[in-house]
Amino acid sequence: MVRDAPGRAGLRSDVLTALAALLLVALAAVVGRAIERSDGSLHVGWPPLYASWLPHTGPGTVPAVALAAAVVVWGPPAARALPWRSLVAAAWAAATAWILALALVDGWPRGVAGPLSSPHEYPASVDRFADVGEALRGFTGHILLGQPDNWPTHVAGHPPGAVLTFVALDRIGLGGAAWAGMWCVVAGGSAAAAVLVALRALGAEHRARSAAPFLVLFPGAVWVGASADGYFTAVAAWGLALLAVAAAPGARAPRAAALAAGLLLGWTVYLSYGLVLVGLLAVAVLVCARTARPLPYALAGALCVAAAFTAAGFWWWEGYHLLVERYYQGVAAVRPYGYWVWANLANAVFAAGLASAAGLRRALALLPETVRVPPPPATGTGQVVLLVAAAFGAILVADLSGMSKAETERIWLPFVLWLLPAAALLPDRGRRVWLALQAAGALLVNHLLLTAW
Repeated sequence: MVRDAPGRAGLRSDVLTALAALLLVALAAVVGRAIERSDGSLHVGWPPLYASWLPHTGPGTVPAVALAAAVVVWGPPAARALPWRSLVAAAWAAATAWILALALVDGWPRGVAGPLSSPHEYPASVDRFADVGEALRGFTGHILLGQPDNWPTHVAGHPPGAVLTFVALDRIGLGGAAWAGMWCVVAGGSAAAAVLVALRALGAEHRARSAAPFLVLFPGAVWVGASADGYFTAVAAWGLALLAVAAAPGARAPRAAALAAGLLLGWTVYLSYGLVLVGLLAVAVLVCARTARPLPYALAGALCVAAAFTAAGFWWWEGYHLLVERYYQGVAAVRPYGYWVWANLANAVFAAGLASAAGLRRALALLPETVRVPPPPATGTGQVVLLVAAAFGAILVADLSGMSKAETERIWLPFVLWLLPAAALLPDRGRRVWLALQAAGALLVNHLLLTAW
């Protein structure tokens, strides 16, 4: 039987883990500033974050602080008491409000409408998709620098599913950076609900209720609004949630749910090349459910997405190989791997928070016994341990690949989100303190720094 670490020994280890995470952040900041002063090779304003030092307040300050205080005080009891559907809806609404409030600390023009108005972002390329078919057939011909009309940075760095999302918004009358920003905020907020749905479908409702306030006060919300990676996070999360629903005993329409999961997960891979690593989390979902029953239908859905893009003229592997070449045509060629391979993990601490770091320690400590002697599904512990371990594994693979040097505070959001359930492994006593630390981290980052997203 898997058990959490006992009382004081467990608490001491949790605190030491949090302190180690803070030390990692401090070390990344000190070493990063030294490197920037020496040769400027990091190309970030406030190492390790892609941000600038700018203490400030804004219209979102009071709502953000008030919401954080409310969730810290009333979140845990509300998560235990609310009917399930009400809890899921409340988590989505509160998470969206948290994301928007943090974005509005920078004000509407700079915090919501501004980030996606850059010429390097997706909305700037919408006009080039007047003929979607032609744009897709010629997409790879514009990835590399030096090619005629090469795509802006973010369009070139992702499969065309990303920019097509904003093309679709434009076609239905929601064009422009402000609508794009709000789309990312609202979609990104739904990711909290998706994780809750997944955990409950896997038999971990108790752990899901414990994790709900932490999902609402996600420190990574600083970069969810307004960043397309917040939207990517939601698509991946709902794909995994539907896969969990399809695998649940007694599921309604499990084949339809599995097919929908495959369509979303397939779409995820066409939003960002690196999100192929979400496959590790998908495997973890099926292992938690102890069934491969949804797999054929999920694969069919994913293959439908791949077939549609291929038929339209975009070949994923060709795009990926060209992306790698484009990646090293830019600042990645000079950003030192030896720094970012560990400083990226400091960025993950910013996005996941200290409670997730402490919970991760507990999850990894429980992993060997969970694999050897799976705990009863009803406890929810094994499910959380496996999902958190899969998310951490995806982060490590992405880190070691060298294709994520800097800016991982937003790029890794789809993986970091799944570290948050680890906080449910922390003891009930002291949970409000951990919640307060999560909120404080996000508030400090947003008020002391001007982030690019």
